[in-house]
Amino acid sequence: MLTLGLTAVMALSLMAGCGTKDGASSGSDNGGSAKTADAGGSGDTGGKKKFAIIFKNTGNPYGEKMMEGFKKAIEEKGDEAILKAPDQPTAEAQIQMIEELISQKIDSISVVGNDPDALQPALTKAMNAGIKVSSLDSAVNSESRLTHVNQADPERIGRTLIQGVSEMIGGEGEIAILSATSQATNQNTWIEWMKKELEDAKYANIKLVKVAYGDDLRDKSVSETEALLKSYPNLKAIIAPTTVGIAAAGKVLTDKGLKDKVKLTGLGLPSEMAEYIESGICPWMYLWNPIDVGYLAGYTAESLVKGDITGAVGEKFTAGTLGEKEIVADGDGTQIMLGDPFKFDASNIAEWKDVY
Repeated sequence: MLTLGLTAVMALSLMAGCGTKDGASSGSDNGGSAKTADAGGSGDTGGKKKFAIIFKNTGNPYGEKMMEGFKKAIEEKGDEAILKAPDQPTAEAQIQMIEELISQKIDSISVVGNDPDALQPALTKAMNAGIKVSSLDSAVNSESRLTHVNQADPERIGRTLIQGVSEMIGGEGEIAILSATSQATNQNTWIEWMKKELEDAKYANIKLVKVAYGDDLRDKSVSETEALLKSYPNLKAIIAPTTVGIAAAGKVLTDKGLKDKVKLTGLGLPSEMAEYIESGICPWMYLWNPIDVGYLAGYTAESLVKGDITGAVGEKFTAGTLGEKEIVADGDGTQIMLGDPFKFDASNIAEWKDVY
């Protein structure tokens, strides 16, 4: 009797042990760990999540620095960064890349939009597939993303550029704007704020004669600068709120010996604009750190995938070395601000030109 009892107990214990082991294995096979991974716990599955960034086009130093920052953020979290950019700055090219990324079943897409609305069907498809979509630098419309990473307050950028150019030309004369593409949301927003600033009576003697578009292509930006100088022989200044455009304009003004005749300001990379600032062609310009823009976008994407944020107003998260960031309203959508534009001039360009 005792022997039979002990045998029965041992058999039950064995069955219970096997059941526990099989149950755990079955839970894992059926997606128990996958559910945790969907919430951002890539360490639970041992695999890396995939985060893609799509810039406007290749051959753009500003974009290269932005993608560098994005990659750094993603790799700090132990995940994989996919860096993409089409040859030409068109919505069609970006749409094709978005479709490819959807088929690859990646976790997140961060896009610098070439058009605010044209990408919506593709980005909506991505979100419906469970991909966390955000934009940075140049926003897509609020229906196409969960939130947007903004390099600086658009109003401050626009107004600061007009205030700066007014000081350069003594508050009087003709000015022109050399922008990127006509569909770039960030450029268009800044230009609108420039125009609003010009409505102030103190700028009564300043006339905006033209907004030209170099499409963020160096050769076209050069051609557009030359056309502005030919069409407006009394032009006193050019504002180029694009790193490609301001560098192209700086070269044209230098080659034509127009240092004391036509002033130049805008948004540029210190590494590309140092020679023009030091020579006086561009008395000063503004920018933020594009590496930080990409870095913030990377942590935003990580937080969205992990579920720490959803893109709603008031949510906060920690963005690595940038510290805590808060999501704020942006029209019908939301955004995260990096900071104010920074002024680069002859007094500080030497210390920045080797940084980015």
